[in-house]
Amino acid sequence: QVQLVESGGGVVQTGGSLRLSCAASGRTFSPYAWFRQAPGKEREFVARISGSSGSTVYADSVKGRFTISRDNAKNTLYLQMNSLKPEDTAVYYCAASSVRAAYDYWGQGTQVTVSS
Repeated sequence: QVQLVESGGGVVQTGGSLRLSCAASGRTFSPYAWFRQAPGKEREFVARISGSSGSTVYADSVKGRFTISRDNAKNTLYLQMNSLKPEDTAVYYCAASSVRAAYDYWGQGTQVTVSS
């Protein structure tokens, strides 16, 4: 049974930084990603990392401010978030893939609140 556990969320002022972690137990596969869901809005893609080369893709709204990475030895996914804005406020979810499908496993979410 695969479990993804996020941590690192919290309250930060505009311009601040946070690093989210997503620790996986069990066998997971690429691609890995972060999504977020703000109140009253649909869940949206934030960033993805895939392949042995660690190729990354970012949403335009976070490009240049967020960095996704993965430590394979620790089976942990990260999201470094810099220059945070109030519009980044959301619940952030990590996702991992299985041999069956992309993003088959999801974490429980961690709240990020950016105050103005």
